[in-house]
Amino acid sequence: MRAKSSLFVISVTILSIALAAGCSRGANDPQISSEVQSKIATDNNIQSKQIGVQSANGVVTLSGYVSSDMERSAAANDAAQVAGVKTVVNNLQVSQPTVAQDTTQAPPQPTTEAAAKPEATAERRPATPRKHAQPAAPQRGPRGSEVSSSAAPAAVASAPAETTPSAPPPPPPVRKVTVPEGTTLSVRLIDPIDSERNHAGDTFRGTLSEPVYVGDELVIPSQADVEGQLVDAKSAGHFSGQSELALVLTRLTVNGKSYGLRTGQFTKTGTSRGKRSAATIGGGAALGAIIGGIAGGGKGAAIGTVAGAGAGTGVQAATKGQQIKLPSETVLTFRLESPLSVVPALTNDRNAGRNRVE
Repeated sequence: MRAKSSLFVISVTILSIALAAGCSRGANDPQISSEVQSKIATDNNIQSKQIGVQSANGVVTLSGYVSSDMERSAAANDAAQVAGVKTVVNNLQVSQPTVAQDTTQAPPQPTTEAAAKPEATAERRPATPRKHAQPAAPQRGPRGSEVSSSAAPAAVASAPAETTPSAPPPPPPVRKVTVPEGTTLSVRLIDPIDSERNHAGDTFRGTLSEPVYVGDELVIPSQADVEGQLVDAKSAGHFSGQSELALVLTRLTVNGKSYGLRTGQFTKTGTSRGKRSAATIGGGAALGAIIGGIAGGGKGAAIGTVAGAGAGTGVQAATKGQQIKLPSETVLTFRLESPLSVVPALTNDRNAGRNRVE
């Protein structure tokens, strides 16, 4: 009786061991691969679904491409949580999309051969141990399964993402405003001008004494630099004629930018001796004749006339006609004879565009 009881106990024990072994093999590799694939597909943190899953004796190998390191880690964690998974080999590669795909078409799924290539490559290339290198400890999943990520850096390094540097955007176009013909430019002289000293062709400098507006917009600020030229300069002579000056503006400079100008002439004419000069000369001659007649008769009158005329001429020669003098700070007015296109400016910086000396 005791022998039968012992045989029954042994049979039950063998049956239990067989059932345990069968349960351990219940979660076979195809089922594990399917559950891992399903868990990754339902993970909202993983946008890319181009992930291949293979399972061999509880060792799950992930292959394919994801768009970030976060998705790569999330896929490995999902695989580690599946029952029956002992180790996760993460061969996922991070790559940036280079060509936009049509969102209406489903992304192609990797084939079995393509998914198996990273694992086969890893088998053909055994890792060479480095000197003084300590093996990295495997990561533990929620259920104690190991997650191996040693193969991932090598895969990423062997296939770096190629990025093409984009060209910098073009600078915005420079906006210009046109100052219309007939606009008045008020200029304050820097260099003095004298009809007796200056000649045609001489240049002079000045600044705008008032800003220039086009509508309600300030276009040229005051104190902008201008240059001009004397087109005519005549000095008053000793015996006849009068002084004349004719000026035009030729250039405008604002914040280092220079613009050519075409303006009308500013002219000024000095007063001449006129009839008063002739009367002075004639009076000197008559007075000479009277003095000569008193002194010696007819002959003396003739001599006195010549002497009187000469004296009158000398007085007039000593008194020239009025010269034109335009001192510094004199304000002159010019009008544009052609439109002027400029880059609008609120202030004027005379050091703009100049090389700084250090």
